[in-house]
Amino acid sequence: MSSPDTHISGFEGELLTAGIDGYDAARGVWNAMIDRRPALIARCRNAQDVMAAVRHAAVHDLGISIRAGGHNVAGHAVCDGGLMVDLTQMRGVSVDAERRVASVEGGALWGDVDKATQAHGLATPGGLISDTGVAGLTLSGGIGWLRAKYGLSIDNLVAAEVVMADGTLVHASADENPELLWALRGGGGNFGVVTRFEFSLHPAGPEVMFAAPIYAVEDGPGPIRAWRDFMLEHDGLIGSLCEFSTAGGEDFPEESWGKRVYTLACVYNGDAAEGEALMQPLRELGNMVTDFSGRMGYCEVQTLFDTLMPAGDFRCYWKARYLTELSDEIIDLAMANAEAAPSENSISSLWNFGGATAQVPADATAFGDRSFGWMYSLDGVWPDAADDAANIAWARDGWDSAARFGHEGRAYLNFPGHGEDNDALTRATFGANYQRLVEIKTKYDPQNRFRFNQNIKPEA
Repeated sequence: MSSPDTHISGFEGELLTAGIDGYDAARGVWNAMIDRRPALIARCRNAQDVMAAVRHAAVHDLGISIRAGGHNVAGHAVCDGGLMVDLTQMRGVSVDAERRVASVEGGALWGDVDKATQAHGLATPGGLISDTGVAGLTLSGGIGWLRAKYGLSIDNLVAAEVVMADGTLVHASADENPELLWALRGGGGNFGVVTRFEFSLHPAGPEVMFAAPIYAVEDGPGPIRAWRDFMLEHDGLIGSLCEFSTAGGEDFPEESWGKRVYTLACVYNGDAAEGEALMQPLRELGNMVTDFSGRMGYCEVQTLFDTLMPAGDFRCYWKARYLTELSDEIIDLAMANAEAAPSENSISSLWNFGGATAQVPADATAFGDRSFGWMYSLDGVWPDAADDAANIAWARDGWDSAARFGHEGRAYLNFPGHGEDNDALTRATFGANYQRLVEIKTKYDPQNRFRFNQNIKPEA
């Protein structure tokens, strides 16, 4: 590997190396634990800059990491010693309301997409935090509030422009390079730099019904079991999760501060008034700590969880696995794990699926089998490096203890811990689709230039 210089032919953006103003800020990401030093950061302004940067990496035999939102907990956006392609200046979003399609640049955040699409009364399934990057979340699936009716983010990805490992720009759609589009729908950042996404849009908002009754862990799991049964009865109507956290702050009654609680957070995928009436029983399951339910704007709902994960403020380790069913036993385990969390900033969640998400055949996207009904995630979040071991152990042990309830060893690859399970977890998660992904990887990236991810290795 030769040393990259600070000039790239045909590149018009900004190049940063160690010692240059802006370098340290550019290499910082959401997770404060990530401290990697790329040899070169290429802050791209357009697809032509990305093409030039990728060609430069090939000449100097550099691995390439790709930064969009920088929200991935394993810090895949940043590499040591390679080239970081920085897309943060490429955040444009345009909407064709007549065709119901949004064209989204590779560095856009979900808040950018929501603002542009809601101007037309439209939306596409995105994340739960508005500052999450569109690219990272989408390429590994994309779980959002609208999944019950409209599926995952990848189920709405209809086309993409991608800079390949040789620096060429290709278009992927149902009619052009369809195998590449198939791989992008869940296969992660393994195949190239996506400079533009095209998403199908659906009527949503501007007002939606958000239900968020909050119950105390000490009062038992009864409301969670009732919520589980309610979600099964109304499959395809509500995107929801049961989130365990610690009460605190002015939004909670002072007598609840420091208590472990859980929120039955739900968004009705339809008319707000209809949703308010339907979800009222979830607000009557026992003594509530408080209730954040109400009708509100879709864009507001999309920002409600932003304060849980301020960029760069916390050290993080997140793991998640799919569950075939949500038994009383796994609910009890999740309750016990929540009570044992060593940090009051940590959260853990039980997510519902089914609905439109489950209707996609296993071989239709790289994401694979959709027959799991639930997911369990543990998000270790803490401020002090001295507490790293205890918090990582909590999330890891909780994830391991839930293995017996898991769905064929599969996991959500946007919550991969720090990537320590990379190969085994990636193979198990893709299952029957893994070999097809290897073949596509071998075709488009035979040198494994794009390897800072849940990596799919090309054939030798």
